[in-house]
Amino acid sequence: MNAPQRPFLRVEPAAPSAASLALIDRIYEAAAVPELWRAVLIDLARLAGAPQAVMIVSTGTRFRDWVTTSPEFDALVLAHTERFPDNIRTRRLLDMRHPGFLSDLDVVTQDEIDTDPLYRDFLIPRGYGSGTATAVMVPSGDSVIVHCERPHADGPFGPEMLATLDTLRPHLARAALLSARLEMERIATTTRTLELLGLPAAVLGTGGRLLAANAGLTALMPHTLSDQPSRLAVVDPAADRLLREAMGGARGGDRPLPVRSIPIPAQDERPPVILHLVPVRGAAHDVFARARAVLIATPVVARDVPSADVVQGLFDLTPAESRLAALIAAGDAPVPAAAKLGITPSTARSVLKRVFQKTGVSRQAELVGLLTGTALS
Repeated sequence: MNAPQRPFLRVEPAAPSAASLALIDRIYEAAAVPELWRAVLIDLARLAGAPQAVMIVSTGTRFRDWVTTSPEFDALVLAHTERFPDNIRTRRLLDMRHPGFLSDLDVVTQDEIDTDPLYRDFLIPRGYGSGTATAVMVPSGDSVIVHCERPHADGPFGPEMLATLDTLRPHLARAALLSARLEMERIATTTRTLELLGLPAAVLGTGGRLLAANAGLTALMPHTLSDQPSRLAVVDPAADRLLREAMGGARGGDRPLPVRSIPIPAQDERPPVILHLVPVRGAAHDVFARARAVLIATPVVARDVPSADVVQGLFDLTPAESRLAALIAAGDAPVPAAAKLGITPSTARSVLKRVFQKTGVSRQAELVGLLTGTALS
């Protein structure tokens, strides 16, 4: 279907109010201090009469990075990217290249709002479905989208509000572009530095989105890692589940990300790999406003069985779990290992089950192969 063929209803904007002038000042502050964007978007949403707003950096219709007004809206945007990666709303907005804000009825028809799953099954049932947005194309080929969202029942944004938002658009465009370039340069510098140390590394955003990766990390694609539209994934299903769980704590935006080491079993001639997630916390957010974790990949070369202390450090195991894992890796079955540790066989089986869960394996042979760096037959 094509975009609605009707003239845009526009009015001449009034002179900027004191609130708009103050917001413009804060917009340029956020360009240099990216952690201020959330407060700016809250003020922008309030000015537009909307409960939520989001600023998105996209490559085509693929959302590469974003910041919103709340952790709850972070989760909704993430779900949006996973379920509707190529939706008519975003695609039409980008195709129209309109130098101002547009409402939903400027880019889709009422029939599409009534029948398209994005509106009918996702936005409207969640209390949204009426938006206004603008897209700014940048020389790199990416775009910056600024979007305000309110309930469908409130009706479309009117011409007067769109005219008010249009007075802010040039400032939002310049500031968003500068902010994105500054932070991406900082992230790229970090990944390059880790590469000089011989470490494949990437910087991940909310939900596990890949913000930047060095050559060492990209060399693990696509056989070990996969750059999906909404997040970085592991090809091995068990390891991918652990990565999703670890990054799931970051979806809300404000909850702490746990430190986590994630094993990837050997495959074919490739050795096992351990992914280490290093959370970005505290003062580090001054440098990486939208980053949630630095991911470092370390191949496990064939070697002697590691000590219990090393096993504990690699996989976040308890002392009891690490001692049992080291014995199993050295060739002991659960019953002899239990005897050496002074525990019952049933306790050993329970502890071993927890070790399997934390290391992402399901068999003793897989655990041995992971800890000794040998491929499994």
